[in-house]
Amino acid sequence: MTTETQRNEAPDSSDSSVFINVFEIDAAELDEFVVNWEQRALLMREKPGFIDSRMHRARSSSSRFQLVNVSHWESQEAWEAATADPDFASRTQSAREQTKQPITPNPGVYYVVVELTAP
Repeated sequence: MTTETQRNEAPDSSDSSVFINVFEIDAAELDEFVVNWEQRALLMREKPGFIDSRMHRARSSSSRFQLVNVSHWESQEAWEAATADPDFASRTQSAREQTKQPITPNPGVYYVVVELTAP
C-alpha cells in the first residue's frame, strides 16, 4: 500500500460517521427546498456530536439526484440521537409535504473504506 491509498476496516462505535442523503427532487423545487433544508441543518448543528454538513447541488438539471447532503458526526449514535428529535422529524415531514412533486430522500450512515490522496 502506498501513502496515497488507505483502506479502512469496519469502525468501532466511537469512530466518526458520515451521513449521506441523496435527493430525487424536481429541479424547479430546488431553491425553496434548499432554503428550508438550511433551517433544518441549523437545528442539527446544535446537537451533540455534530461536526459539519454540506449540501451539494447537481450541475445538470437532468441528474437523477439533484441534491446530495454529506454530514459528519462523531458517531452513529450521535446522529441517531439527533435525528430522533421530534422537532427535526416534524420539519422533515413538513418539507416533503410542501412540494408539488414528490421528494425522495435516500439517507444512510457510512464509514470510509478507501481513501485516496493526490500523489
